[in-house]
Amino acid sequence: MAKVRTDDMVEDIEQIREHLAETVDALIDRANPKNIARRGVAGVKAKFVEPGGSPRWPTIGAVVGGAVAVVALVVVVRKALR
Repeated sequence: MAKVRTDDMVEDIEQIREHLAETVDALIDRANPKNIARRGVAGVKAKFVEPGGSPRWPTIGAVVGGAVAVVALVVVVRKALR
C-alpha cells in the first residue's frame, strides 16, 4: 500500500511541475518587451479604429482638436511674453 501512495505522490508532483512550467512560460511571455509593446499598440489602435477597420472619427476629432488647442495656447502665450 505504501507503494501506491508513493506512486500517487510522484504523479501529483509531476502534475504540479507541469502546471508550474506552464505558469512560468505564461509569465515570461507576458513580460516579454515585444509583447508588452504589441499590447500597448493594440490598445491605442482600439481607441482610434473600429474592429471592422473604419476610423473612430469622434475620438480622432477630439485628439486633433486638443492638439490644435495646445498649439494655439502656446502661440498666444509666446506672443504675450514678447
